Amino acid sequence: MDQINIQFSLFSAFYSPLISVMSGGFLKEEGLDPNWSVSAPGVSAIAALEDGSAHVVQSALSQGFGALARGETMTTTHFAQINEMDGFFLTAREPDSDFSWKKLEGAEVVLFGGGQPLVMFKYACHKAGIDFDKIKAINVGGAAAMDKAFREGQGQYVQQQGPFPQQLVVDGVGHIVAQVGKQIGTCGFSSLAARKVWLETDMARAFMRAYRKARAYLNETPAVEVARAEKSYFPDIDEVALATCIETYQKLGCWSPHVEITESAYEATMDIFAYSGLLKERYPYGRICSLPPA
Repeated sequence: MDQINIQFSLFSAFYSPLISVMSGGFLKEEGLDPNWSVSAPGVSAIAALEDGSAHVVQSALSQGFGALARGETMTTTHFAQINEMDGFFLTAREPDSDFSWKKLEGAEVVLFGGGQPLVMFKYACHKAGIDFDKIKAINVGGAAAMDKAFREGQGQYVQQQGPFPQQLVVDGVGHIVAQVGKQIGTCGFSSLAARKVWLETDMARAFMRAYRKARAYLNETPAVEVARAEKSYFPDIDEVALATCIETYQKLGCWSPHVEITESAYEATMDIFAYSGLLKERYPYGRICSLPPA
């Protein structure tokens, strides 16, 4: 088998399309032996493409916005979608069947301090008609630090990707009250990126055959079966929490069957970043995105 090197920028069940291509055995069916890693905190997975240590990485379209704004020449491209919607949840300390986003105003919320998670959250607040500046944001670092802080009593709410909110529920620490993606709608949230020259290789074509199968499998297979296959990738997460998370994402529709990054999703992402004042200009689709290998 040929080894294919895959790197994640963040690792969570939200990226199950890329996890399942490994856990479901689809890469091995194509003669590819996956070797995966997670980029170091503060280091973009794109760096692993540029130094040749990864063939495919989990990234986001916004990476391209930043690179072009800095005047860089793009040698990498975003060629397939992972998620077409934000995958973060809001978890409260107490159950609230009557939750509204208005309740966040004046409340202490453990939030990501920057990057796409914060940009998307601010846009969700805008869509919900609330004033983000009235939220008492608590910034403690990355995902692990945020989970620890909430468990130790900080914040009335916490912003997290699955399966961490579902684990809070299993542990009796929190209660999920909202999904950010429902507030925002379809957009190009996360993507697969690679070097442009790699997309012309037989390995890239084999990867895409496997990835298409993995997306179909993920949408058609009961969540408990997907969770069972993925469990070894989440040793600290209860299998029930993982299955609940995967089922929620299946119903959310963030794993749409098509693999292409659509122009409408791309434009929606630019709208979101423009709202936060982080988009210096609108870039043509082809400067950041490519169609996947046939």
